[in-house]
Amino acid sequence: MKCDDNCETQLISPQQSQLVYRAMQNGLSRREALKLLGIGGLAAAGLGSLPGIPGAYAGETGDGTPRKGGSIRVAAHSSSTMDTLDPALGDTAIDYVRAFTFYNGLTQFDEKLTPQPCLAESFETTDNGGRWVFTLRQGVTFHSGKSLTPQDVVFSLMRHKDPDTGSKVMSMAEQIDSVRAIDDRRVEINLVSPNIELPSILAVSHMMIVAEGTSDFASGNGTGPFVCQQFTPGVRSVALRNDNYWREGGGPWLDRIEMVGISDESARINALLSGDVQLINSVSGRNAGRIEQSQGSAIKSVNSGNYTDLVMRVDQQPTSAPEFREAMKYLFDRDQILRVALRGYGEVANDQPVAPGTPYYFDGLAQREYDPDRAASLLKKAGLDGARVPLVVSPAASYSEEMGQFLQQSASRAGLQLALNRVPADGYWSNHWMKHPLGFGNINPRPTANILLSQFFLSSAPWNESGWHNEKFDQLLIASRSEPDAATRRQMYADMQTLIHDEGGIGIPVFLSDIDGYDTRLGGMQRTVPLGGLMAYMFPEFVWWKG
Repeated sequence: MKCDDNCETQLISPQQSQLVYRAMQNGLSRREALKLLGIGGLAAAGLGSLPGIPGAYAGETGDGTPRKGGSIRVAAHSSSTMDTLDPALGDTAIDYVRAFTFYNGLTQFDEKLTPQPCLAESFETTDNGGRWVFTLRQGVTFHSGKSLTPQDVVFSLMRHKDPDTGSKVMSMAEQIDSVRAIDDRRVEINLVSPNIELPSILAVSHMMIVAEGTSDFASGNGTGPFVCQQFTPGVRSVALRNDNYWREGGGPWLDRIEMVGISDESARINALLSGDVQLINSVSGRNAGRIEQSQGSAIKSVNSGNYTDLVMRVDQQPTSAPEFREAMKYLFDRDQILRVALRGYGEVANDQPVAPGTPYYFDGLAQREYDPDRAASLLKKAGLDGARVPLVVSPAASYSEEMGQFLQQSASRAGLQLALNRVPADGYWSNHWMKHPLGFGNINPRPTANILLSQFFLSSAPWNESGWHNEKFDQLLIASRSEPDAATRRQMYADMQTLIHDEGGIGIPVFLSDIDGYDTRLGGMQRTVPLGGLMAYMFPEFVWWKG
């Protein structure tokens, strides 16, 4: 490889490359990390050993020996005619699952949310995260038979920057300055400014690698563990095992996976209990016990930062009034929502999206308490006491109907009339989400705080739910990606969470546990990646049928 004069690249093994990456996540520069590696190894410095390939890759996950064969049907909580096999356009859980079913990324998350090599057998960086080199695996082919090349990677990443693509992660792709092939195996990615989290960004479902020049995604032509046999948006997809899959270890295991959408939770649960489907997502706390008590079914509950939020558009009336938005946040009886609606499957939140237990969670914010009297005072200040305001709720946004009812009761105590407008789950995300002054979203977990904030709070983000624009927030978010000092970076995230809490257009009363229901004959379900339900949408590669 030919380097510029200031290139720091050193030839190190893939394992060493991962250790260097882990060290940089802990605040070291690459030069410091390499130096430390050379004098005794990063593990000795207290950073821990490199997480190995997850057990399922090796054909053993701790709850039995996998075997090939079997067919399952999976029901997700939402689907629509907008369903897509274009990873860049994925909107819902069923889209994300299909992305991981038919495609791979350069990297992939392990159970500790550390990005591991996937289509790239190794990666390394110079310029403290400003320049990255990814070395591709050999022998990887697309379902069409075409070999994976660096040009596929260049095309896949750069298309996110094209407004005509409509990528859902365009706000993240904007930080990519250039992508080029160095030779027949290596790809160089240069960023507008350094970002140590690039390997995490490249592991999200939207960043899956597609074949160069792809414009028709109906066939799902990827390098993933399954081949698309059939796809009808809003109806179903059928995936067949890719017998030419590049991953060593024996998987994928299932012969066939059919995926459908069943928006009604009761119908979804009945389908599981009757044996019509073998795996479902988005089970509510009130129904989890029904599955647990049934013979042959079980639940899997994961706390991963999922939340349903009250969305208050700052560009519409009456939610443009800061006093109104603050009043609504004081009308959340968070303990009641957790206890009654969630049945304890979750934890109290504080109107900002970074979950407790994650690296940049700021615990210095005073908890906003339930206070209808203070809400009444704020509403009066906004000239909205006695006003009648519609609130859109839907089964598509988990627990929004229950939250809406609790808010309606609390609002009446504060002199505000909330009129619940219940709309069906089908088409909710395309027809209602972000389109009303007052409604609900349901945000799946993201692997890092920067990815989460970039997708949902950056002024230019397509999923900026409330239309909130804050120049100081934008500056902090972008600067945090390249801030080398860990303490300073942590303070930046604290300041961003404070801005959202104090001024933002969303209210988050609780974080939700992701609850799946499954047939106990489905093996591999013990694997946990805390990034959402359905095994962080990656279950197809890791589960098998016990029969």
